[in-house]
Amino acid sequence: MKTISYKWDIDDTRGFSWIFVDQSSNIWKAGVSWTVFFVFTICVPLLSHLAFQCSTCDYHHRRPYDLLVQSSLSLLSSISFISLSSFSRKYSLRRLLFLDKMSHLSDEVRHGYSHQLQRAIKFFCAFVIPCFIVNATYKIWWFISGAHQIPYITTAYLSHTIACILLLASWLYRTSLFFLLCMLFKLTCSMQIFRLEDFAKVFENQGDVGLILMEHLAIRRTLRIISHRFRRFLLSTLILVTASQFASLLVTTQNGSLVNISTAGELALCSTTLVSGLFICLRTAAKITHKAQSVTSLAAKWHTCATVDSFDDMGPAASITSETSSSSYLQMDSEEEEEEGEYDKLDNTKLVPIYKHTVSYQKRQALVTYLENNKAGITVYGFMLDRTYLHTIFALEMSLTLWLLNKTIGFS
Repeated sequence: MKTISYKWDIDDTRGFSWIFVDQSSNIWKAGVSWTVFFVFTICVPLLSHLAFQCSTCDYHHRRPYDLLVQSSLSLLSSISFISLSSFSRKYSLRRLLFLDKMSHLSDEVRHGYSHQLQRAIKFFCAFVIPCFIVNATYKIWWFISGAHQIPYITTAYLSHTIACILLLASWLYRTSLFFLLCMLFKLTCSMQIFRLEDFAKVFENQGDVGLILMEHLAIRRTLRIISHRFRRFLLSTLILVTASQFASLLVTTQNGSLVNISTAGELALCSTTLVSGLFICLRTAAKITHKAQSVTSLAAKWHTCATVDSFDDMGPAASITSETSSSSYLQMDSEEEEEEGEYDKLDNTKLVPIYKHTVSYQKRQALVTYLENNKAGITVYGFMLDRTYLHTIFALEMSLTLWLLNKTIGFS
């Protein structure tokens, strides 16, 4: 049989080399990296806010919410830049994504890793490019329609063209930094899901409890490392996005505030962008935590099936009844599976096949007890990010964003 090799797919990470801000030992490269960050994150937004305040412009060209927009994007991009700089100094891309731990994994897991790597850039562009097109359309309209009102130096055409290009480059740079770190977090966690699904197969075979325990400890340690690396970014993003949302709510509900698509359109786009990045992180954290905790229910089902099976050897009649019941139940489960959308390998109602000579009751009970008291998942300073809390947080953020969008486009 021909062995399938994923060496090229896994090792060829040169397509991701551009995503790390260069913080190598070369002082010149590090200097350029920090200079670009300082120019596009601090200088350009600050100068544009001071130069294009446009308090004398007409109703459609005023920028009453520009300070909130620029500060929100700059703060989140600064946190992302610092995090990426820290990652690039401590780890390579392969270590950050745990690609250096691939040698002992199965072909199915390696194939899943490869597929996620190929989708990563498409996923990144799917969020950044549409937002950039909307922002570019708004900026071009703003400069063209208000050419005689917006301040300029020497000639309006040349000055506004340069300013528009710098503003768009600054917006793209800051947004890309933020989405980039969100994508890396999603990619890192998504790859661990393949390990969990492959780990679940040990309960379908006559496995050694010691080996099962060692594999779960390895997965749990990996999730703990991911949590430690991204905890500051996750907590900072949650706090800043929430603060930005409430600040947007306060400034747009003041008496005499100008809220329409021309004055608050950029604020609505900024709010949508930040909440989208937060949604990526929250959904990823909730998904990997749910998958990791599903292993406990799977182990309990495995223990239950093995215990029940040990009492089914009391006679031919009981054995036939048990097999008929199990076959009927499995058939019902397969029919329900067709009606469901996404099938979860770790969270299903299928009975686990039991072998005649399975492991002892005491070992199975010890394993289930361990899993119940040592649940794995993504944590932030010890707080487990599960679906209950994260859905509540996201519902709050999304409601504020939808309210702002509704008020901006004039339907409220």
